[in-house]
Amino acid sequence: MKSRIEIGVLYSRSGSYQLVANACHAGTMRAISDINADPASGIELVAIERDPCGNIDRYAPLCDEILRTSGARHVVGAVTSWSRKEVIPVLEKSGAALWYACPYEGFEANEHVVYMHACPNQHLVPLLAHVVPRFGADGFLLGSNYIWGWETNRVARDLIADAGGKVSGERYLPIGETDVSRLIEEIRATRPSFILNNLIGTSSYAFFAAYTELARNDPHFGPERCPILSCNLTEAELPAIGAAGSGHLSVGPYFRDVGTATPDAPASSFEASGYASVMVLAKVLQANPDAGFAELSAAFAKSSFATPFGTIAVDPQTQHATLPVEIGRISGLGFERVSHIERVAPDPYLSRYDRAKTFGRQRLKVVS
Repeated sequence: MKSRIEIGVLYSRSGSYQLVANACHAGTMRAISDINADPASGIELVAIERDPCGNIDRYAPLCDEILRTSGARHVVGAVTSWSRKEVIPVLEKSGAALWYACPYEGFEANEHVVYMHACPNQHLVPLLAHVVPRFGADGFLLGSNYIWGWETNRVARDLIADAGGKVSGERYLPIGETDVSRLIEEIRATRPSFILNNLIGTSSYAFFAAYTELARNDPHFGPERCPILSCNLTEAELPAIGAAGSGHLSVGPYFRDVGTATPDAPASSFEASGYASVMVLAKVLQANPDAGFAELSAAFAKSSFATPFGTIAVDPQTQHATLPVEIGRISGLGFERVSHIERVAPDPYLSRYDRAKTFGRQRLKVVS
């Protein structure tokens, strides 16, 4: 008889970033179904679901409710870094673990979190290393006004300086804001080499549309000369962006093979990461159905894991996954791959970052 194990699922099914959350949720639920349908798995996973509806004030109470009212000691969920940080104190108090399936800004390694998507040395660093020699080093930095935008742009400022470029501008919008006219005017005036887009959800979709209009009036802002770069854009959001995305660049651990993918292939890296989170968790629980956060490090040290990203490891010290790095150019509702790195070990604090190796130069000294 299979061991019946409850796990929490905490995703917002509505709100400004619902497309991302729904992709993560789809991968999570599909993996639960696959585990339960496998007669060799030895465990049956029971999803205890809560939906914060995009309300940041609901994440911590609902996470607490899952842990208080069920046997769950693992929660798959949260999309934004804001929501992840809201639930960490609840996890620490309850002795539980969060399986986080989205890219994030790095500079965190909490023993109660397993980071199953990319950190900066797996997204931003390789993306800028690819873009700078081809388009130039001057960047305009955009972000939604919370930690993902702030911290990713902070790292980007240092990388741009290391590449010998300058930050042409840096602007933030509240989550969900769609008036991007001020951003467009500043970009028009400063004429950067690229736009680093850390806006999320509807703010990002509005920016893509407005930037396309800008490019119609000024060829400098076409994607072949001044592309929009994203570290969190996947196929899940391309229908909302439409033709405005064409030619722009994104980075991630996975893009679906348009036209050649099997019918059951995950539709985006968010779906793949949600699926991978459950599959890795299931392997841990199959070996020890009582495993909690304290047992994760030892489990990660002993095993590799089959996932949609390929066979991966999870670093037992930082609890971040080793992942492929793919850079893709938007084409229709998918991506054309322009760069591939088979496996990149996580370095969430950029402790192994080498500016000369990344950009082929030593950092320029500024002479006042």
